[in-house]
Amino acid sequence: MKLICDTQKLLDVCLNIQRCVPGRSVIPHLEGLLIKTQSESAIEISGFDLDLGITTVFETDVEEPGAVVLNAKIFCDSLRYLKGDTVIIDCDEKNICTIRSEEQEYNMIGLSADDYPELPTISEGTKLVVNQKILKDMIKQTIFAVSMDDSKTVHRGIKFELEPGQLRLVALDGFRLAIRNEFLQYDGEPMTFVVPAKALAEIIKFMNDDEGTVELFKGRRHIIFDVDGYSIISRLLEGIFLDYRTAIPTAKSTTVRINTRDLIDCIESTTPMITEKNKSPTKFIFDEDVVKISAVTSRGSYKDKTACSVDGKRTEIGFNNRFLLEALRSCDCDEVLIQLNGSRAPGIILPTDGDSFLYLILPVMLKN
Repeated sequence: MKLICDTQKLLDVCLNIQRCVPGRSVIPHLEGLLIKTQSESAIEISGFDLDLGITTVFETDVEEPGAVVLNAKIFCDSLRYLKGDTVIIDCDEKNICTIRSEEQEYNMIGLSADDYPELPTISEGTKLVVNQKILKDMIKQTIFAVSMDDSKTVHRGIKFELEPGQLRLVALDGFRLAIRNEFLQYDGEPMTFVVPAKALAEIIKFMNDDEGTVELFKGRRHIIFDVDGYSIISRLLEGIFLDYRTAIPTAKSTTVRINTRDLIDCIESTTPMITEKNKSPTKFIFDEDVVKISAVTSRGSYKDKTACSVDGKRTEIGFNNRFLLEALRSCDCDEVLIQLNGSRAPGIILPTDGDSFLYLILPVMLKN
């Protein structure tokens, strides 16, 4: 195989695909990038860790067809240090590769492409087309609530619920729940599937904040995201996802309307007193037209207050500082509604209009 490539463009592509390549693996091929020619002017570059795979077609000059697996880290580091605008990659029958640019030359020992694990494919499935920015925002506004250590693997992902005219993303970790709803032009059968949070965290790095689209192909066990020339394939998580609807309380005794930024600023101000070892809750007292916020730990204490509109009973409740902040930072509106039903029931954060999101957070018992 012999290729002549633009150095910087090749490096950018390889760095993107390297995201799914494990640094160490009992299977040496998984530590590499699969590079194989497709035509006289294109090569396909792939990375795969058995759970997540990324592949793209890269236009270049192909002088001799072939395929090879090159260690991703060594190959990317080599490209990074090349000074020339173009690089020549020449691999022989024994997979010994020479990487040349002007007077610089690296020699690498590659691996046989025949032994590289085959990436999953989807022959039949459901196709969806979603605006990149909308899907990126939906993922970012729910992924923080995914469980990182739940014994049920299915809770380590985000649940996609699809029904005519609507896409809903749901994440939970036993202490909080995040729901995002958006309109979607879809008239097929309702369906649900769970995508690993690890995969989605990588996928959103390929999405732009513009009007471009991402195509989703959902198969029985895998899903493919096609975005900006890259195909990212992930396995789906199997198992019974918690029936989160039963966790959402229907009763409420207090409704608070408050400026989102003001509340965030007040809660952030308590962080100097909060430690990882001493996770004392932040105390909130919602009463009439004000919310009083305080935190007392071994470091000291802090208190503040900010204006709000309270409809209902005076409520004194404790919340985990970080959990509440992450939910509020995900609210893309100037004001939010907070629904409460005493000090022992979950707090619910909603938009003042519509149902684009719902965040539920369990309270923390306050010490007298």
